[in-house]
Amino acid sequence: MLLAIDAGNTQTVIGLYDLDEDGSPAASGRRPEDGLLDHWRIGTVHERTSDELAVMFSSFVGFRSYSLDDVEGVAISSGVPKVTAALRDFVERYLHFDPVVIEPGVRTGIAILYENPKEVGADRIANAVAAYDLYGGPTIIVDFGTATTCDAVSASGEYLGGAIAPGIEISMDALVGRAAALRAVELREPRHVLGKSTVESIQSGAVYGFAAQVDGLCDRIQDELGECTIISTGGLADLITPLSQRIEHTEPWLTLHGLRLVYEKNA
Repeated sequence: MLLAIDAGNTQTVIGLYDLDEDGSPAASGRRPEDGLLDHWRIGTVHERTSDELAVMFSSFVGFRSYSLDDVEGVAISSGVPKVTAALRDFVERYLHFDPVVIEPGVRTGIAILYENPKEVGADRIANAVAAYDLYGGPTIIVDFGTATTCDAVSASGEYLGGAIAPGIEISMDALVGRAAALRAVELREPRHVLGKSTVESIQSGAVYGFAAQVDGLCDRIQDELGECTIISTGGLADLITPLSQRIEHTEPWLTLHGLRLVYEKNA
C-alpha cells in the first residue's frame, strides 16, 4: 500500500492507495480515485511528533484492517517544514524506508518555469503533475486551500506559474476579527446574492465574491495562454465550483493523484 500525504498549513489530506506486486498503483485506470482504499482529512498540527503520527496512521490503516507493516511506500508534499521533518522521521523510524518527498532533486516529470523553482509549493507541483496526466494542457488548476491558487500548465506539460490569493477561510477570519459588528457565520451559499440579513450578506460576499475572483483570474490567465481546461481542487472546491462560470471539472483527490504519480517515478 501507498500512503500519499499532503500537509498544508491548515489541513492535511491522507490517501491510502492499493499497490500491486511490482509496486505501482493497482488500478487499471488513471483516475485519482482508482486504487484509493480510503482517505482522511485532519488538522495540521505543527508540534505533532513522529510518535504521535505513528499512533494516528496506525489507527487510520487499522480502519481498513491493515497495519503499518502493510505500507510499502509513502509520498509527501508539505508546505510546513516542521511537519515535513516529523513525517520523514515517522517513516524512517516506524516503516524503515525513505519516503518520497516532493523537494528539489526529486523526479516529477514536469519542467518548472519559475524564476526560482525551489519557491514553488510541493502541493502546486503535485497538482500540476496530476492535472497534466488527467487533462493534458494548457490547463489551469484552482486550489481552494489556506490560500486560493491558480496555476497553469502548458500544452507541453510545463509548470508556468500562477497567482496566489488569500484563502476563503483566512479572509473570513480577518473580516470578523477586524469588524466589531460582524460575527463568524457558516460558510455556505445564501438564498440570494442580495443578502437580507448580515449573515446572508457575509455569505454572499464570501461565496459569490470568491467565485467571481477565480473567474476573473482564469480569464486573465487565458488572455495570456489562450483557451485552457480549468479544474478545481481543495477543501472548499465543492462549495465554490458550482457557482463559477469558468471551472469545468472538480478533482477532490488531485493532489493525492499527483503524489502517486511522483512516487511511481521515484520508487
